[in-house]
Amino acid sequence: PRYLYMSAQHKEALAHLLYGVNNDGGFVLLTGEVGTGKTTVCRCLLEQIPQECDLAFILNPKLTVDELLSTICDEFNIRYPKGKKSIKVFIDRINAFLLDAHGKGRKVVLIIDEAQNLSTEVLEQMRLLTNLETDQRKLLQIIMIGQPELREMLQKPELRQLAQRVTAHYHLGSLSEEETAAYVKHRLAVAG
Repeated sequence: PRYLYMSAQHKEALAHLLYGVNNDGGFVLLTGEVGTGKTTVCRCLLEQIPQECDLAFILNPKLTVDELLSTICDEFNIRYPKGKKSIKVFIDRINAFLLDAHGKGRKVVLIIDEAQNLSTEVLEQMRLLTNLETDQRKLLQIIMIGQPELREMLQKPELRQLAQRVTAHYHLGSLSEEETAAYVKHRLAVAG
């Protein structure tokens, strides 16, 4: 992250992600073409996560629904019976974890990188995970980072309910000529 050149766009992208962490409920999206700095901005975000947050970061989301749920359990250190691949068991354990975290005043944030690789079934299951809520807020905040195809996926009719839960979205574009020169100077200065 120290090599990250914070153009105005990158600052805005980070602000959107921080908004997602600090506010309650829904999905936050960060999209951009390959090489625009999405993952680096996300790693910068990780350095600013508040102490009262429990965070899981999934880097490779090419998973089935039960693989995703077991990965979420693994990332949050949620115990589940080994060998059982029941979606209900995973969801029950995740829900118990979310309620316990809420009772302790903690926020739970799930970040998924390369989210354009998620299947429709997995995206729908993620939406269902965000159904658990109190009168004041949802108990799971999901941040999805991906290429522009992610936006296209969310326009599918079968994902309209998930699309309605997107509370913030930012698209990172390419750098201008001036920003590119400043980017090169910044990286050289950091590298020495």
